[in-house]
Amino acid sequence: MDTKIASKCQKLIVAAIDFGTTYSGYAFSMKHDWGKVMTNGWQGGSLLSHKAPTCLLLKKDQSVSLFGYEAEDRYSELTAEESKDHENYYFFQRFKMILHEDVSVSRHIPCKDIKGKTLEAGTVFMHCIKYLKNHLFEEIKKSVVGIPEEDIDFILTVPAIWGDKAKMFMREAALKAGIKKDRLIIALEPEAASIYCQYLQIAKDDASSALGVVSAGTKYMVLDLGGGTADITVHQKCEDNTLEEVLPASGGPWGGKSVDDAFLKFLTELAGEKVMEAFKQKYMEDYLEIMRVFETKKRTIKPNKTGMTNMTIPQAFYKLCSEMHNVGDFKEVIEKNTMHKGNVKYGGGKLKWSNEYFAGFFKKTIDSIVKHIDELFDEDMVRDVEIIVMVGGFSECMLVQDAIRKNFEHKKVIVPEEAGLAVLKGAVFFGHVPDAISRRSARYTYGIQTWPEFRPGFHLESKKVSVRGSMRCRDVFFKVITKGEKIMPGYTKSQIFQALNSEEKCLECGVFISDQKNPTYVDEHGCRLLGVLQVPLSSDGKQTSCEIEESLIFGETELRFKAKDVYTGVQREIMFDLLKD
Repeated sequence: MDTKIASKCQKLIVAAIDFGTTYSGYAFSMKHDWGKVMTNGWQGGSLLSHKAPTCLLLKKDQSVSLFGYEAEDRYSELTAEESKDHENYYFFQRFKMILHEDVSVSRHIPCKDIKGKTLEAGTVFMHCIKYLKNHLFEEIKKSVVGIPEEDIDFILTVPAIWGDKAKMFMREAALKAGIKKDRLIIALEPEAASIYCQYLQIAKDDASSALGVVSAGTKYMVLDLGGGTADITVHQKCEDNTLEEVLPASGGPWGGKSVDDAFLKFLTELAGEKVMEAFKQKYMEDYLEIMRVFETKKRTIKPNKTGMTNMTIPQAFYKLCSEMHNVGDFKEVIEKNTMHKGNVKYGGGKLKWSNEYFAGFFKKTIDSIVKHIDELFDEDMVRDVEIIVMVGGFSECMLVQDAIRKNFEHKKVIVPEEAGLAVLKGAVFFGHVPDAISRRSARYTYGIQTWPEFRPGFHLESKKVSVRGSMRCRDVFFKVITKGEKIMPGYTKSQIFQALNSEEKCLECGVFISDQKNPTYVDEHGCRLLGVLQVPLSSDGKQTSCEIEESLIFGETELRFKAKDVYTGVQREIMFDLLKD
């Protein structure tokens, strides 16, 4: 196939790992035919899917680690055994959202398993990525016999609304999983999905596919709805067919998991917390089956359909409920439940709701998504956007599609084929055409903490300090990038700073971010420390002062930093540590 655009990858293969909140998968393509992306099929019971559940079974001594359906099935077997060997294992599922609140992310952030046991999250993420990487490599070897791992570039996806700390956390986990630093690229999920839509006509040799035919200057909104988050951004197609980010990515925890949480809350209120805990302890296989069946219902429920939604629930659930509530039949459990009596019925081994009530599990999540999109359309730069592109697994839910179309009826809503794989396949495309995004929009205002000479009447008196006989102003926010500023990949901002003490061995520099466009001091509301740069200083005894040119490199999926000693000319790239506790 003539792909028309040559791959810019220096390796033979680009492989992407889409590490999701509820489901994860991988895909790859060859440099010579990069539009042909191959994925894996995962088997779980009667389900066959291109992704596996994001869950990890890990023995406490870390000698055994299983992932996905394999982890679910083995843990179900362990919990069914009399030996209680399952107590020697951790079972983690749906844990990725602990990285959503970037401020709280640290290297030692704890991750809770299904029974509340904790382990450092870095270890959990590392084992998941390692399993996927190894599984992926074995699959690649079936297509290309004898290929060394050095001939593969790896792409790891993260939500664009995540902060720099969470991205660094994922990078560290991937490095510990065995992916080499120079062969790892972080891709932002809505960007990958947008690239997928732009280049889909190349993969299918079909000029009518997705967004390949939109003209230069066209803006469109990318609504990436995954398991954990709604990740929303606006892109504009440029004259050279690259994409420009019009607005910084935004969104919230409004993915499919929040619907699952609403359903589990209902079941817990119906059966009681003690019953649900006992059910998970005794019948883990049945508990996992309930969630698999609900996942199918979630994807197939139709809007505005009258009648009932029926859902088969394992008999063990009804039996345990009846025993623990000391009643003869599950119908009595419902009759005695003051909260949900009348909302649900039971018969033939199935729970039955009116379609309208069942759709209520989705309401809070969908309302949050719609409200946020409404707010985005109030922005000056978004008012002329006429196209909404829905991608991600949760976007395949017809209730969500219907809500978007009804609330934004004057917009063109596009749901591309394989919307649930758009991020994964788009990440592979990104590895082949890394310059597909030509300009990004800064999510924050970035600045460096400085101590300039004190200016009476301009600086606050409370900030006035004496440093070696000179009056200085502490905590000044020296701005290098403004929130919303358009930046090209590799865009560099440099500034020369002087060590206040020539005998210092190391120049420490605090890098801050702010939600405001023009902060004055680093301790203002909306400002927070991103990380501390530690730059080693020359110590040859010949210098009376030491000047360092500090450069922040923006416009890529991760922030980079360089420091140059003006006296010696020595320059080094420094990955500063964002993850200290």
